[in-house]
Amino acid sequence: MSMENKRSAAKQDRDRPWLIRTYAGHSSASASNALYRQNLAKGQTGLSVAFDLPTQTGYDSDHILARGEVGKVGVPVAHLGDMMTLFDGIPLDQMNTSMTINAPAAWLLSLYIAVAEKQGTARDSLQGTTQNDIIKEYLSRGTYIFPPAPSLKLITDVAAFTYREVPKWNPMNVCSYHLQEAGATAEQELAYALATAIAVLDAVRDSGQVPEEDFAKVVGRISFFVNAGIRFVTEICKMRAFCELWDEITQDRYGIEDAKYRRFRYGVQVNSLGLTEQQPENNVYRILIEMLAVVLSKNARARAVQLPAWNEALGLPRPWDQQWSLRLQQIMAYETDLLEYEDLFDGNPAIERKVGALKEGARAELAKIDAMGGAIAAVDRGYMKQELVRSNARRLADIESGLTKVIGVNAFTETEPSPLTSGEKSILTVDDMAEQEQIEKLKAWRSDRDQPTVTKNLEALKSAASEGRNIMESSIACAHAGVTTGEWSETLRDVFGEYRAPTGITSMIVTGDAQDIQTLRDRVDEVSDKLGERMKMLVGKPGLDGHSNGAEQIAVKAGDAGIEVLYEGIRWTPDALVRNAIDEGAHVIGLSILSGSHVPLVREVVNGLRAEGAGHIPVVVGGIIPEADMLVLRQMGVAAVYTPKDYQLVRVISEIVDLVDRKSSDRPSSTGTHPNDDAGRSATVY
Repeated sequence: MSMENKRSAAKQDRDRPWLIRTYAGHSSASASNALYRQNLAKGQTGLSVAFDLPTQTGYDSDHILARGEVGKVGVPVAHLGDMMTLFDGIPLDQMNTSMTINAPAAWLLSLYIAVAEKQGTARDSLQGTTQNDIIKEYLSRGTYIFPPAPSLKLITDVAAFTYREVPKWNPMNVCSYHLQEAGATAEQELAYALATAIAVLDAVRDSGQVPEEDFAKVVGRISFFVNAGIRFVTEICKMRAFCELWDEITQDRYGIEDAKYRRFRYGVQVNSLGLTEQQPENNVYRILIEMLAVVLSKNARARAVQLPAWNEALGLPRPWDQQWSLRLQQIMAYETDLLEYEDLFDGNPAIERKVGALKEGARAELAKIDAMGGAIAAVDRGYMKQELVRSNARRLADIESGLTKVIGVNAFTETEPSPLTSGEKSILTVDDMAEQEQIEKLKAWRSDRDQPTVTKNLEALKSAASEGRNIMESSIACAHAGVTTGEWSETLRDVFGEYRAPTGITSMIVTGDAQDIQTLRDRVDEVSDKLGERMKMLVGKPGLDGHSNGAEQIAVKAGDAGIEVLYEGIRWTPDALVRNAIDEGAHVIGLSILSGSHVPLVREVVNGLRAEGAGHIPVVVGGIIPEADMLVLRQMGVAAVYTPKDYQLVRVISEIVDLVDRKSSDRPSSTGTHPNDDAGRSATVY
């Protein structure tokens, strides 16, 4: 065969590349639409929509909890008009769209279908995915709304609806991504994700909504969204273990005979947890290595890949930063010969041993969860959350001690100044006016619609939910009628109620150098003696940011040190935190915010303390906070600011204890009364 023929044959034998995406959305629907068009023009082959926190948690942009959060971590979508703007000029019958949305997934899918119908596109031609994994939200990301049982019902409704009406749609991405971000080991990531999938499939099977002969079709549309970390070989083996375990579960537990319905179908975003604020240019290498873990092994290759940008530990990436990550995927897919070969790891004894060990560990963890009654019971008991908090504490302790080396953080820290991070526009910032503009558009939308039609359709939605019927058709009707995200969610809140998940924080002694911890405890005892009572620290999550990992680890370490910790999880108004701090007699307040809304939310807390005559209580803040914002926070009275580079938690807690000691002379006596009933929920003391 001639060389030219060999080249042609090689090209013909190439596998199709995975779907190439970037996770994007910010400010407004119009700004996000422009970004999508730019990315598609650059060769992106699918869309991955990032929604802002009010949308993710089912609030309209003018709700009190949405203050400061609108458009920060994604696009605000409050109604059909926003959704139409978001996809303006993008033909949905030609697009594969992933929507990272969970508690209101049924609603956002309804809006998407309504937009398609406005475009004249048939439902059954739509392709894409709603993440719709509400269960992992209780464990990691925190954008849940309803209790676990109604949430499982909503997932079931979407699955039962889409297999009939939108057969190319994945109704659920079982999402282990955030489990790893919350500290999960490879075995935990496998077990908790598979336990979630089992809970969903059991619920669909038992719901009566899907005939037995069609159940395999539902199984075949369940997809997964996973995380690939820096431990390259372990991640390859984890993905192979996922494929083998899923094939085993679908065949043995559900009797699925057709191999195509047993296929483990997954998308991936590589690890953001390991991106470093220090020497951020090194993150480019980390992202490449982590991507290799999910594309090299053909039999366990991702169906869709989206990569974070190198500077996401610093703030919101710019279009150029996203383009850099997009080009990395394209080079791998189109320039290398990777897609011309069979699986490179089949028959490798080291790989087979590691895969076997991971499967054994995952099966053992699955057996524990099954003995508790399944994933929902394990969530309600707080078991999985507690184990994730424990694993994350161990991970951080290993970094703090140097057992785990992170280049630029605790090893090889000497560095030249990076030209990539210099200048005022090294990260993208959302215009402060974007929130007000969105609110004004929302008010105009409400005033222009036919209110009787809105009311009638919301009543129909409430009836469907109350009677246990599938809510999808009534939700689509609500979308067409002009119902807002907040109205849809509030209607279901009235039926299902709201939920506050277990925090996973217990009085456990987990980690750290024994001598360092003992020295810190002695210091806490000393300051507590000066105060005349045990030192108390309120750890608070104001606003809608559900990334609670940092807050949890501060709470754990402070508890280890002997501080009385007041922490009750996520989603608090600044006013409620102020009241709880005063009524519980907190000596210091630690606020954790990773959504970019730190300036307005912290300002409300600081001003609220002063208004209540409690300005003497020092406030410290942690999060992804640019240097310019650190100055703003300090000017408003914040005592200390911590970012991801402050990984030595013993040092952080020590500094907070010293701060309380210095401020204690300004603190008036306190009676330590309990919170008022109108302050929300009383703080839990650990």
